[in-house]
Amino acid sequence: MANPWHAAGASAAAFTLGSLLPLLAILLSPAGARVVVTFVVVLLALALTGAVSAYLGGARKGPAIARLVAGGALGMAITFGIGELVGAVVA
Repeated sequence: MANPWHAAGASAAAFTLGSLLPLLAILLSPAGARVVVTFVVVLLALALTGAVSAYLGGARKGPAIARLVAGGALGMAITFGIGELVGAVVA
């Protein structure tokens, strides 16, 4: 069984480092493509985060990657949907 403290530390480091990719995607992509580019980059960052945290925590990579990518995609889709419903504008 993996040590939960090691898994938590690995996740914290991976999420901190992984946040740089979406930030760069937003800053460097054209305004009309920001949502799509950021969505794709975030999913890639989450896959990398899942792989690294599983490796460092001694867990299987497949389930960790699937859990983070599926949860992230669902969370982003719900957030985007709510933004559309309330009329939020993504510039």
